[in-house]
Amino acid sequence: MITIRKAEERGHANYGWLDTHHTFSFAQYYDPQQINFRSLRVINEDKVIGGKGFHTHGHQDMEILTYVLEGELEHQDSLGTGSVIRHGEIQRMSAGTGIKHSEFNHSATNPLHLLQIWIIPDQKNLEPSYEQKAIEFSPHTLQLIASPTGAGNAVKVHQDVNLYAGILPLDQSLTHSLDGGRYGWLQVARGQITVNGVHLRAGDGAAISEETSLAIQSLEDSEILLFDLG
Repeated sequence: MITIRKAEERGHANYGWLDTHHTFSFAQYYDPQQINFRSLRVINEDKVIGGKGFHTHGHQDMEILTYVLEGELEHQDSLGTGSVIRHGEIQRMSAGTGIKHSEFNHSATNPLHLLQIWIIPDQKNLEPSYEQKAIEFSPHTLQLIASPTGAGNAVKVHQDVNLYAGILPLDQSLTHSLDGGRYGWLQVARGQITVNGVHLRAGDGAAISEETSLAIQSLEDSEILLFDLG
């Protein structure tokens, strides 16, 4: 079963410096039918103008992943970590017992476009930690970028989630198998695709259950994230 979460049905707010869409309930946006999907709690699509960003604020007991689509995100946190995140990289921050951080558009003039993802951890009161890795995209494959073990070039998340990313040129097709009892969430970051014949466009998400194989076809140059969830 594939249930579409259409881009235009998401929560939306525009603060001038920030134009944001919420796949699930977040901040002032609340929909009791859209709280989370399995352990996937937040997918926010944020567009930030040059020189602006999120001032220092705190998080606790959450796995936070940042995926930049365009521009550069400057990160500072209470662990003493400072970095710039660009397209082709994945950042993971485990908030655990508590962490404070700020996130700003690294450029004074160029726009920043990113996805911020929150995953509910499998345990509370973890020691806060941070990780950032480059993504090695390969043609005709989905690249594992986050997993419970952090094996290979993936960052480690404290939950039974495997997150894959893929850049699909026009007319590219690929498949992904879901083991019995597992669930999927497919988020289209840009472009248009079909999954098992169901059409999705940029900003759309799809909740997937009772499917053992996913056939993905790009209808134009596209970029996707696929969550394989316990």
